[in-house]
Amino acid sequence: MSEEQIRKELEKDKKSVKDLKELNDLKVKYLGKKGLISLLNQEIRNVPNEEKKEFGMMVNSLRSEFNDFYDKKKEVFEEELLNKKLEGERIDISLSSTKVEKGAPSILEKLIEEVEEVFLSMGYDVVDGPEIEEDKYNFEMLNIPKGHPARDAQDTFYVEGEEKLLRSQTSPVQVRVMLEGKGEKPIRVICPGKTYRRDDDDASHSHQFTQIEGLLVDKDISLSDLKGTMEVLFRKLYGEDTEVRFRPSYYPFTEPSVEIDISCVNCGGKGCNVCKKTGFVTVVGAGMVHPDVLRMSGYDPNEWSGFAFGFGAERLAMIKYDINDIRVFYNTDLREVKEFDREVL
Repeated sequence: MSEEQIRKELEKDKKSVKDLKELNDLKVKYLGKKGLISLLNQEIRNVPNEEKKEFGMMVNSLRSEFNDFYDKKKEVFEEELLNKKLEGERIDISLSSTKVEKGAPSILEKLIEEVEEVFLSMGYDVVDGPEIEEDKYNFEMLNIPKGHPARDAQDTFYVEGEEKLLRSQTSPVQVRVMLEGKGEKPIRVICPGKTYRRDDDDASHSHQFTQIEGLLVDKDISLSDLKGTMEVLFRKLYGEDTEVRFRPSYYPFTEPSVEIDISCVNCGGKGCNVCKKTGFVTVVGAGMVHPDVLRMSGYDPNEWSGFAFGFGAERLAMIKYDINDIRVFYNTDLREVKEFDREVL
């Protein structure tokens, strides 16, 4: 096919091409291995030498003409495809949005934070310690030697013989803090954290629970200091009308020991099923630090005194949010915890 015939056919094809596929087919037709322009270029070997230059320029001009057409047309087709795709993927912002469930802080973590804020405002530090503890810190240095009946009440998870265990209380953190003080420094700390005991899980017991313990060691500390501290805490948590009372009790690491009751939040102290008609509920075990505990930790009980207390965070949260089953705190069914979580927003 001659150069003139190829130009005429090319002009005709330029007008008929409709999309990118047809354009690429056209490129094969003219510039492919057996394309019209490629075959014309091969004819240069049959052209007399004096005409080769002119013939070559003609073929190059034809190829350039096709390439210019191809590049411009390709850009047009690609832009059309992009616009069509964007139109198809367009988002109608006038449509109503999908409702997204709003999260909320954990009621248990929220209560722990509230307790921490109260004690931080009174100059206490928040400290933590290992959950896998040594027997000497968990029991012996708290005046609970081997064979002591108090060990049975705590029914411990041992992990290495009888020397390593999952802590049954956060009191060993207090022991470690006193040892760091070396009998010379006043101490004001609270120790929130997970604790573990061999309890059967039910509405009021769990094998794992969160305990918050506190310790103050200084000069001339008395039970009245403990009572004042507890009044500040519980009136912040439950309201200024909350009453606090002490009852005698026994713990091996405190002497004297007390149980602390607060006026029932449910009935305001009038008597109901929650408080068993007494008007009060028990929330804390506490007392003055036993002289032997002070002595074992390096503090001279003739010079130093202090108080310690401990309570379950779940217990306080159950009272505050009227929850009657401790398993709510660890249940993964969001339908059950949703209503409680909204209360802390």
